[in-house]
Formats: sequence, structure tokens, C-alpha cells
Amino acid sequence: MIAGLLLTVLLIVGIGIWSGRRVNDYNTFATGGGRASGWVVCGTIMGTIVSGQSTVGTAQLAFHFGLSAWWFTLGAALGCLLLAVLYVKPLRASGCTTLMDVVRKEYGPRAEVAGSCLCIIGIFISIVAQIIASSALLATLLPIGCVVAALVAAGLMLLYVVFGGLWGAGWGGIVKMALLYVASIVAGVFVWRHSQGLQGLFGSIDGSLKMMGLPNGGDYRSVFARGPLKDIGSCLSIALGVLATQTYAQGVWAGRSDGAARKGTLLCAFLIPPIGAACTLVGLYMRAHYATPLELTQAGGAAISGGIGTIADSAQAFPLFVTNHLSPFFGGVVLGTLFITIVGGGAGLALGCATIIHRDIVGRIANRRSQSSLLQIRLTIVALLLLAVVVSLVAHSTLINDLGFLSLGLRATAVLVPLSCALFFPGRIKPHYALVSMVAGTVMLLVAQWLRLPADPFYWGMGIGMVVCLLGVKKR
Repeated sequence: MIAGLLLTVLLIVGIGIWSGRRVNDYNTFATGGGRASGWVVCGTIMGTIVSGQSTVGTAQLAFHFGLSAWWFTLGAALGCLLLAVLYVKPLRASGCTTLMDVVRKEYGPRAEVAGSCLCIIGIFISIVAQIIASSALLATLLPIGCVVAALVAAGLMLLYVVFGGLWGAGWGGIVKMALLYVASIVAGVFVWRHSQGLQGLFGSIDGSLKMMGLPNGGDYRSVFARGPLKDIGSCLSIALGVLATQTYAQGVWAGRSDGAARKGTLLCAFLIPPIGAACTLVGLYMRAHYATPLELTQAGGAAISGGIGTIADSAQAFPLFVTNHLSPFFGGVVLGTLFITIVGGGAGLALGCATIIHRDIVGRIANRRSQSSLLQIRLTIVALLLLAVVVSLVAHSTLINDLGFLSLGLRATAVLVPLSCALFFPGRIKPHYALVSMVAGTVMLLVAQWLRLPADPFYWGMGIGMVVCLLGVKKR
């Protein structure tokens, strides 16, 4: 198993280093020089969005809530579809290379700085989620502690993107996508065959929960297990967060033409949902056959005698499935693919975050784009990943996809409404209202999260942001 994992990891890291031969300046590093084909655009976007949250996080959420775990990847696919249909052309026509540059040109530097800082927070939360997911995978496979696992994951994220930039993320994303599809198909077929379809799987879950004296698993059958408003809100926060994320916009700008950029984003919309479906099936299978130590204690000897296994942490649902139910070498390849999926997602997010910091904050202060910019953005990525390691060790018990929903929701509420107005209705919103919209929407989302207000916090944040922008419409 270790051999298969190492071969897969070395393949992807090698691609990142090989692609670094194309990088000789900041522009090529950050946007690929605008020469990427549709498939490289797809690899860039999908290599980031299909990461720990879409795989390990989806299986973890399915372990707890069943079919509603699919909303994360459905939301990601919807976001890519909207990006392709509505945003590719205006983004590329803007002449910008960051979303905050679009905001600055329309609303001024204060709105740019505010949006940059809020987006950095949202993206950083997602990087932390990738570190947690990769640490869970490594802890399942190797006898190492969480600190070492987090440092190893951050180190590989660094290698993945710091040499090749967008080219490394793009070509690595293509190879990773192919491997991940094979892994997902194998895992999905295994679960389907060994469970006699969904009904057999749900029957096994009901039996396991009854044996342990836990509530009936009827909600596992529902795509709205956490409530319609909550699950739909989560889906929308992911979809709209995709539109407000620098990393995915960089993929659009990297395309050699509008057609290539649109093709790449449409491919993502088509390819993402099946991976989420397979990871959801894995989470359901693990729920049917495994329990946490606390659940086993509550069940006494009944669960053990009934053949229920132990899972130390629900974040280990996918990696433990691979190690216990697939052949050793192929299982190693799957784990390597899963691990590099998470690593690539974190690396791509770190690239987007570093680009915002460098271009929209540091670059404005220095007022230059020199050869030294390449070194500066690489050092920024190093600093971001080290800080993410520290935060991940504090927040390691948080559900991975909860961090994902919060992260993308923050990006959407902070930026999407002013950004969309700048692209589609230029000159219509008063600049200071756009600034207030960014701050007020973000504060409202966080307050709703903290106070546990009814419905998903995303509704509150996005609603306030939209109201403020409507109040700021200029009279003709």
C-alpha cells in the first residue's frame, strides 16, 4: 500500500516541478501567461475545488447525515456552471487579473483593501480544512502524530504549487482528476455491489443503529437531512462562493480564449457531481459497518458481536474504507490520489490567497511588478501554509465541510454582489455603499453563525449585502 501511495504522490509532485520549467516571471506563475487550454483550465479549477472537502469531507458528512452530504459537490458544480455561462466573458473583458482589481476599478482602493482582507480570511479557512483532511488521512495510514501529519501535508502543498504556479496546479489537476475518477468508480462499485444497492445500504444502516440503540437512520435517506433551508443554503453558499474565489477566476483568466475558459469551467460542472456521489456512498457504507468509540461504548458488546468496526474519527471514513476494503497496491494508489487531491486543493487555494495579498495589498504599496515578485509570492505561500498548520491543530475536531461552507459563504457575502454589479452594471452603485455591503454582509453572516439564527447564516449575510447595494443604486 505504501508503494502505491508513494508512486502516486511522486508522480504529481514531479509534474509540479516539471511544469515549473515554463515559469520565468510573475505573470506566468499566477495566470499561466493566458495560454491554457480548456483541459488545463479544468484541471486548475477542479484540482482546487475537488479537494479534502469534496472527498474526505463529503464522506465524513455522509457518515453523520447521509445523502445530504452530496450538496457540497452539487453546489460546486452549480458554481462552475454559473461561472461558465455568466462570468467568463465579463471577467476576461475586464482586463484584470484579480477579482479585487475589478472591485478597485469600480469602487476605489478602500473597497479593494476591504474585499481583499475579507476574501483572504475566507480562503484561509478553506486551506485549514485541507490541512485537517490531509492530516486525518496520514494519521490513518502512518503511525505519526497530528503535528507531523499537518507539517508533511503543508510541505507537499508547497512543492505542488510553489515551483509551477498555475501550470503546476493545472497539469497536476488533470492527472489527479483522471486518477480520482478511477478511484471513485472503484469505490462506488464496491459499495453498490456489497450493499445490494441503496436500499440494502440503508437497511444495513438501520440495523447497525438499532443494534447500538441510536436513533433510526431514516434521515440518511433524505437529501434534506439537516433541513431544506440549511441544505439549500449550504449549496448556494458553495455555488456563489465559487464565483467570488480568486483561484477559480485565475483559471478563467489563464484560458487562451473565451472559448477555452468556458469549456474548462463547463467540464468542471459536468465532472464534479459523480465524485461527490461516490464519496457519499463511501460515507454511508462506513456508517453501516463502523461506529465511533463512544457509540461502541454505549452499545456494550452488542455492536462488536454484530461485526461493527471502530472508526476513531469520522474524518477517517474514506481513508479507513480504502485501507480495510481495497487491495493493498490499488488502495495505496487511491490513498495517494486522495492525498494529492487534498494537497492540490490546499495548494491552489494558497496560490489564490497569495495572489490577492501580493497584487492587491503588497503590490499596491510597492507599486511595481518586478522579477522579485516571483520570489515574494512564493514566500507568501510558505507563510500562509505554516500559519494554516498552526490553526488546523487548534480546530482539528471541526467538521471539514462545515469549514468549507463557512469559507465559501464568507467569500460570497463579502464580494459577490459588488463584484457582479461592477461587471454587469458598471457605474450604478455608489462606491461607499459597495464598501458597506462587503463589511455588513460578512458581519451579519458571522453573527448569524454565532447566534445560530434560523436558516443558514448565508441567507442573512447575502441578504444584508444585497439590501445595502440596492440602497446605493444611483438615480438616473
